[in-house]
Amino acid sequence: MTWPQPPSCIPASRLGQPPNGARVTVAGLVILRQRPGTAKGVIFITLEDETGVVNIIVWRKLYERFRRAVIAGRMLRVTGRVQRENGVTHVISEQIEDISALLDRLLDTP
Repeated sequence: MTWPQPPSCIPASRLGQPPNGARVTVAGLVILRQRPGTAKGVIFITLEDETGVVNIIVWRKLYERFRRAVIAGRMLRVTGRVQRENGVTHVISEQIEDISALLDRLLDTP
């Protein structure tokens, strides 16, 4: 099976299928942002799509580059690498895009 190549997004329910280290793109509503004081500037974001949730890790250097999207985005598209440790799957972000403008389209159903 071939994995969707960014910018094609995979749903949260399929995030367990790509191999560890695979480059993927996910998208969803931001339901949680955490910046623990003990995390040395790392930000944890949880996105939700129609199939589940995705845990995103944003390193400090990347946060500085995509600060506006990380802080203000209500809906994000994130490209990064799949990381699995101790039964938990994360996406280590490489690129973050604020796609909140697409939320208006959800209301445009005929």
